[in-house]
Amino acid sequence: MSDLRPVLVVTSLYDPTADVVIAELHDRDIPVVRFDSGDFPASLSVEAEISQDGVRGRLQTPSRTADLGNIRALFYRRPSGFAFPHLDEQDARFAITQARYGLGGVIASLPNCLYVNHPHCTGDAEFKPSGLAAAVKAGLQVPRTLITSNPDTVRAFIKQHGPTIYKPLSNPPYRMDDVSCAVHIAEVRAEDIDGTVAGTAHLFQQRVPKTADIRVTVIGRHTFSVRIDSDLLDWRTDYSRLRYTPIATPTGIELALHEYLGRFGLHFGAFDFALDAGGQWWFLECNPSGQWYWLEHETGLPMCAALADLLERKP
Repeated sequence: MSDLRPVLVVTSLYDPTADVVIAELHDRDIPVVRFDSGDFPASLSVEAEISQDGVRGRLQTPSRTADLGNIRALFYRRPSGFAFPHLDEQDARFAITQARYGLGGVIASLPNCLYVNHPHCTGDAEFKPSGLAAAVKAGLQVPRTLITSNPDTVRAFIKQHGPTIYKPLSNPPYRMDDVSCAVHIAEVRAEDIDGTVAGTAHLFQQRVPKTADIRVTVIGRHTFSVRIDSDLLDWRTDYSRLRYTPIATPTGIELALHEYLGRFGLHFGAFDFALDAGGQWWFLECNPSGQWYWLEHETGLPMCAALADLLERKP
């Protein structure tokens, strides 16, 4: 008998990565209900009752209905967030909060559902200091890192540890001259540090003398490692200069990655490493909602199939 339980896909309207996963699930005759949190309440409704029997009810989109007690898996991938543009600022703030803790709380409490990844776990794992600490505990090699708002501490760190890079702790949209920009990784010198550092928290990290970068995508029990060669400090700044080579993942690294994901309750993670001349893998970060499909296109690695297997809940 076929399994008719649907997979919920929670993502933004324009998400090519989600599109290819949904296409793969459709090819396997697996029902999919896709929505964006920004659809609520205009074109997405929820009815949830919580009792001694657990969560019961339904989610409804213009074309699909999902039984909350019968969800196979949930694929959570960068939804746009709640918005109430027709309300004034104070009412909108109240409505957004109620939607987040109401609808958000319901989809975070589905019985017998496999989350890839659970939104709460994703939120925890997006804190870079937490990720670096978890990597150390898992036995991964981590560059010496400083988080501070003290300019003198930064200068002393650079003088003690040599070449240092600055990384944003998070990268929300940043607009300059009405153009959306990102704050990129950059090398900094002691003389570059001034009093503006005191304005907020910053992350500084000892620069690894790398020979290449490595992106490791972990999907359930599958691990896909790709060496990325370029002459760039941050390979994300120019994809046209990148060369890709699938490589084996050292057993110790693979075990540590699964331990890392287990600490946060994750089933998916996109890990970035720097590879030095001695062959040491240096952990840089893990993105619990990272991009991966372009690597399948470049290398032929079967990542989409692995993710569909996970969401299908194949044994």
